Amino acid sequence: MRYRASALGSDGVRVTMESALTARDRVGVQDFVLLENFTSEAAFIENLRRRFRENLIYTYIGPVLVSVNPYRDLQIYSRQHMERYRGVSFYEVPPHLFAVADTVYRALRTERRDQAVMISGESGAGKTEATKRLLQFYAETCPAPERGGAVRDRLLQSNPVLEAFGNAKTLRNDNSSRFGKYMDVQFDFKGAPVGGHILSYLLEKSRVVHQNHGERNFHIFYQLLEGGEEELLRRLGLERNPQSYLYLVKGQCAKVSSINDKSDWKVVRKALTVIDFTEDEVEDLLSIVASVLHLGNIHFAADEESNAQVTTENQLKYLTRLLSVEGSTLREALTHRKIIAKGEELLSPLNLEQAAYARDALAKAVYSRTFTWLVEKINRSLASKDAESPSWRSTTVLGLLDIYGFEVFQHNSFEQFCINYCNEKLQQLFIELTLKSEQEEYEAEGIAWEPVQYFNNKIICDLVEEKFKGIISILDEECLRPGEATDLTFLEKLEDTVKHHPHLLTHKLADQRTRKSLGRGEFRLLHYAGEVTYSVTGFLDKNNDLLFRNLKETMCSSESPIMSQCFDRSELSDKKRPETVATQFKMSLLQLVEILKSKEPAYVRCIKPNDAKQPGRFDEVLIRHQVKYLGLMENLRVRRAGFAYRRKYEVFLQRYKSLCPETWPTWAGRPQDGVAVLVRHLGYKPEEYKMGRTKIFIRFPKTLFATEDALEVRRQSLATKIQAAWRGFHWRQKFLRVKRSAICIQSWWRGTLGRRKAAKRKWAAQTIRRLIRGFILRHAPRCPENAFFLDHVRTSFLLNLRRQLPRNVLDTSWPTPPPALREASELLRELCVKNMVWKYCRSISPEWKQQLQQKAVASEIFKGKKDNYPQSVPRLFISTRLGTDEISPKVLQALGSEPIQYAVPVVKYDRKGYKPRSRQLLLTPNAVVIVEDAKVKQRIDYANLTGISVSSLSDSLFVLHVQREDNKQKGDVVLQSDHVIETLTKVALSADRVNNININQGSITFAGGPGRDGVIDFTPGSELLITKAKNGHLAVVAPRLNSR
Repeated sequence: MRYRASALGSDGVRVTMESALTARDRVGVQDFVLLENFTSEAAFIENLRRRFRENLIYTYIGPVLVSVNPYRDLQIYSRQHMERYRGVSFYEVPPHLFAVADTVYRALRTERRDQAVMISGESGAGKTEATKRLLQFYAETCPAPERGGAVRDRLLQSNPVLEAFGNAKTLRNDNSSRFGKYMDVQFDFKGAPVGGHILSYLLEKSRVVHQNHGERNFHIFYQLLEGGEEELLRRLGLERNPQSYLYLVKGQCAKVSSINDKSDWKVVRKALTVIDFTEDEVEDLLSIVASVLHLGNIHFAADEESNAQVTTENQLKYLTRLLSVEGSTLREALTHRKIIAKGEELLSPLNLEQAAYARDALAKAVYSRTFTWLVEKINRSLASKDAESPSWRSTTVLGLLDIYGFEVFQHNSFEQFCINYCNEKLQQLFIELTLKSEQEEYEAEGIAWEPVQYFNNKIICDLVEEKFKGIISILDEECLRPGEATDLTFLEKLEDTVKHHPHLLTHKLADQRTRKSLGRGEFRLLHYAGEVTYSVTGFLDKNNDLLFRNLKETMCSSESPIMSQCFDRSELSDKKRPETVATQFKMSLLQLVEILKSKEPAYVRCIKPNDAKQPGRFDEVLIRHQVKYLGLMENLRVRRAGFAYRRKYEVFLQRYKSLCPETWPTWAGRPQDGVAVLVRHLGYKPEEYKMGRTKIFIRFPKTLFATEDALEVRRQSLATKIQAAWRGFHWRQKFLRVKRSAICIQSWWRGTLGRRKAAKRKWAAQTIRRLIRGFILRHAPRCPENAFFLDHVRTSFLLNLRRQLPRNVLDTSWPTPPPALREASELLRELCVKNMVWKYCRSISPEWKQQLQQKAVASEIFKGKKDNYPQSVPRLFISTRLGTDEISPKVLQALGSEPIQYAVPVVKYDRKGYKPRSRQLLLTPNAVVIVEDAKVKQRIDYANLTGISVSSLSDSLFVLHVQREDNKQKGDVVLQSDHVIETLTKVALSADRVNNININQGSITFAGGPGRDGVIDFTPGSELLITKAKNGHLAVVAPRLNSR
């Protein structure tokens, strides 16, 4: 794989390898090896502080990456960042987790050796997040396998499932891994992920039944209650409130602001589908989770003989259904213990304390075995489908170790003992692989250097795991011996066996001063990371982890597909006592160490900056403690005392021989002599390198970078020479062929161009002659001599007309046409005007169209006939003059479903005394309705409306004439409206009486009642006056506004 010689810097400019290494030295060196005072712990921590303050959370110690948890998203894991670190040498760019990931991946592909990334640190230091980021990097950057990205998706989606079932909130970390995880990712020869396998270690199953204050149970319980669908919870017999379940309330921390259980539930449900869980398997799995919650709510009461009896029948019914077991069998198993004596089976009743212990033991066993089944299920999903093919032998493995960090609590028990023993073993492995092997290699090569003093914690590992004398052996012996064995007898035996060990203290073995800080039931181990005091309370029970036989029998009889796999019936017939928890853990840990030893290791050391999980806070005391137990100072001293780069002479010479004329292209002598000639030519200084027996050692990375840079330039030079020779020959041959072809094409092309040019000139001359001849005869009738000219003139006119068309209806401009096109011009003008009118009409809104239609009708009726019509023209007609709130609800109720199309206030004049009365005129689709307050005074159907009369003066009176045969009508109606033109137009349109409006001059006769007529006399005057005349007529004097 070709390395890029430059990388993109943080300021966006292209930088060289050396600049990339030191671009951020102003905020602390990016490699602790470059610290001037590298032996000072204070300088080490100060460099961490300076980089942490600038959000630079990654720093190198040679190839080891130190990571400080920022407790916030720094936006440094995007696809762009992945591409920046992909295929780049380790020291070319600033420190990053992706640089370690890429280096490991390239070593995997080029050297074909299995690799392992060991991620260590305290709980809350960011180990789980680092593992997820590594998997994300490989999923995004590795080539896709031939059968698609299913394996890649399963690798990524296995994380949220395992976190849900194996992680929990602790005092130090909201997403603390409560189990150890080692994941192998298998890659094919192309570098694509094709499979995987997960090993889990020591699930903290005691958390199922007990949590310290401020801590929670495993995430899955809260996710199920918070995010599960109502129907699912109903089937499982659960309710959403976590406070209803005994196993979820002991920590008094059901809700956490930083955790969204509902959102996490959706992620887990989707992930289960991706890793090949069927709906039935998901239902069975959740049934088991629910059964654990129901187990916690099983309560007991003592009978007359102090024997325990189950009192929560409802919970028992749920358990029998969810676990698919017999209810009576389960009840008996929870309250009795089966004892086999002299070949006979006896049932011994349990007291309340024993029954509670049996219940909790069953809950822990069910959950822990289900977790083991879940890991095996995920492994089956991750297993490569090509395991039988020949290419399977060419796969390589990359291991990711994410295991619990060193733990020191106020109260430390059996779980912390196992976890810290695990960290001791990993620290021992780190010492062997990183520190010890470094010194041994230099000594083997004959390189003289000052040995580094470091603490070898093998003495502590032996104290824990040594046969017969180790703490685990003593604990197992105490668990297995007959008689009354207790936690205190174990402690006494421990004191007798290893009482002189310098790393063990008890109350009995300590001096007078130390005894004050040690209880009688405690022992203290002096770990490599510091002193830890353990309480022996519960050590024997947790190590035995016994499940009563009848409880095993009950679970083995379960018809649940998952439970039948978790509780194998062969356990009942196996007479051999199962191994203790500590021994199982020790054996799996030794197996893990062997796995890691078989791989090339890479290290990520995670540091927690503070216990409060606050961004930007740097707790120096806490960090100094972590720097100590991570062995970072020892590692730094070894790197500074040693060399940054080493390679066998053959490999080094093969790679760099082209940089020296004497070694290129071949070296005939010993490889060691060739390397000596090569480094002299390159100008290496004596302090920059050493020559070992089989290898060359280069002290400074910059020396190597300079050599790599020179090699890159040399490769370009060699490639250029080869390319030049080949290109010279290739292009000369091509040139000769092209030259022959060009001469042939040129001769043909010149002839073609000449003929085209002559033809074009001939055509131009003929065209000019025709135009001149046509211009002379332009006034003559059309003939062959002037046809071309006339056509040209017509075409020019039409093209000019296209550019100068009128822009709107009011634009009357039009180009002057030639005589021959005058008639066509007029037709075109008419069509253009019609088209503009048509476009204008289409652009009119329906409301404006209705307004214009009403105005047109008003013009047709009143224009030139009534004096006040011109004043109504500029005023828009309104859809109604009365709002709904101005019309009485009783009137609206009387109208029923008839809508009101128009309403206007009017004045009605009585038929006898012509007394004016205020009224409302309403138009409906069928009638004119006259309303007085809340009463309908008169309804005139349009069919009975015979006509409308109005004067020609400027008054606002009008008469609605009705059929005289209609007995329901009292006679014609005399009304006055301030908007008479608008009102009459709408009445005429609604009643379809446009042609029945009479505009009278002088007087209007109307029917005043049966057999009696009334008369309205209109006379012009200076001002409007409406009175009853002496002759009994209604006299109206109206000013004349304009002459018609």
